[in-house]
Amino acid sequence: MENTLLKQPKIQFADNVKNYYPELLTDEAIAFITILQERFNDKRLALLEARKKEQKRFDSGMLPCFPSETETLRKSDWVAGEIPHDLKDRRVEITGPVDRKMIINALNSGAKTFMADFEDSNSPNWKNCMEGQQNLIDANNKTISLADHAREKTYQLQNDTAVLLVRPRGLHLNERHLLVNDNEASASLVDFGLYVFHNTETLLKQNTAPYFYLPKLEHYLEARWWNEVFEFAQEFLNVPISTFKATVLVETITASFQLDEIIYELKDHIVGLNCGRWDYIFSYIKKFRNHKNFTVPNRDQVTMTTPFMNAYSKLVIQRCHKRGISAIGGMAAQIPIKNNEKENAAALEKVRLDKEREVRNGHDGTWVAHPALVSVALGEFDKYMPTDNQIHNKREDFLITEAQLLEIPEGTVSEAGIRKNINVGILYLEAWLRGHGAVALYNLMEDAATAEISRTQLWQWLKNEVVLEDGRTLTLELYMELFDDEIEKIITEVGESNIADTKFKLAIKLFDKLVLSDKFEEFLTIPAYKYL
Repeated sequence: MENTLLKQPKIQFADNVKNYYPELLTDEAIAFITILQERFNDKRLALLEARKKEQKRFDSGMLPCFPSETETLRKSDWVAGEIPHDLKDRRVEITGPVDRKMIINALNSGAKTFMADFEDSNSPNWKNCMEGQQNLIDANNKTISLADHAREKTYQLQNDTAVLLVRPRGLHLNERHLLVNDNEASASLVDFGLYVFHNTETLLKQNTAPYFYLPKLEHYLEARWWNEVFEFAQEFLNVPISTFKATVLVETITASFQLDEIIYELKDHIVGLNCGRWDYIFSYIKKFRNHKNFTVPNRDQVTMTTPFMNAYSKLVIQRCHKRGISAIGGMAAQIPIKNNEKENAAALEKVRLDKEREVRNGHDGTWVAHPALVSVALGEFDKYMPTDNQIHNKREDFLITEAQLLEIPEGTVSEAGIRKNINVGILYLEAWLRGHGAVALYNLMEDAATAEISRTQLWQWLKNEVVLEDGRTLTLELYMELFDDEIEKIITEVGESNIADTKFKLAIKLFDKLVLSDKFEEFLTIPAYKYL
């Protein structure tokens, strides 16, 4: 490492950084990131250590429960702060990475809000993260545009655009390209810090503010950490407390046992919770992976009507509405199926039914991955939710127990499910290594969360020597046979002469190592990150 900012001796760039983005990484912005890192990184690392200790308790056979120390808080009557005018109606939200074309198309999509994502749908190489920040600055300044010379097409913002929310990377991730005091910076603090430093004043002049999605929280103390970061940043930037607003993604099994607590810790800043369904399934498998006789069936068999998923969705609605905030539903990952009207119609009907169920249960909004799905989701929410939201619908009839949140789903494991996990996991990882975090595979938009399900299921099925629906046991030999067969299919499809120009060799090696390792890797993006 070499020091590149003489005025800031505590800051270093990694040796492989060639572009220092001087207009973005100004001395003032770097100083702000440095202060955030020095104040909050040690506590972040302590929170990550607490996760490890809790995992050891789960490994010993324990299960999460509603915390006894916060029982009074859960039973008390209190509400969170006021929701800003432009976040009261969130009936359809679109999400995607922070590349320039995506931002323009999403803001123009007709959705009420757009979540610009530095996390699971973004491959966090230096270029993507830094240019993503610049793209958001341009979007907030209303100057963003893109000329596609190959298609002879220009992309620019319409007059009426979606409200922008930003998802920084999770607490577990570092920004390895930027070091503070010889330690890799927190990716959460880099993404958050650069965004608020460069955009707060602009947004306040437009009668809005920086809005965020907070990912992968596992404990209410992690929500407290974010609240402290918000309070400090607002004071530093000389804006009132409660200016920044956040929606927390409930995408870990432990978070669903602490919904009131998470809301309370962020109560001056929180405006909603979201059911991050794919990460939630990943977390459910991961946390209980070492429990005996614990098996989750093929990914396709676990839907929002599966008992433990249905219970968590309803609990989110009830707790949000009791505390006066929005409950946002899950992602519809389908994308249009071209040249097959019958299959496309069936896919859209599946989306419609999913959104009908959500709005009738009491959700105030939902997620889609593609602009073509916006009208489908809007149709259902407009039909069943004539008001901006339905926070008034308290759903006190929902009585969700600890056992319901933990109920193991019924279903089967099949050879086809094993093959699909191998295939999708490797295809996604290869694209991620090339810098693409959102990947269209088999008419679904895949991101890191779905790839995590694929490799985690394989690891857990192998460890438990699961019995397949045809009576065979998944042994190492059977796995290797199916793995080799799927790799051969990929090589044939890509073309052996073309493989050298891809990242498939690395993706195959990494994925296989993750599945076969004795020690489970908490996130596949951590060992893969060094190759970006």
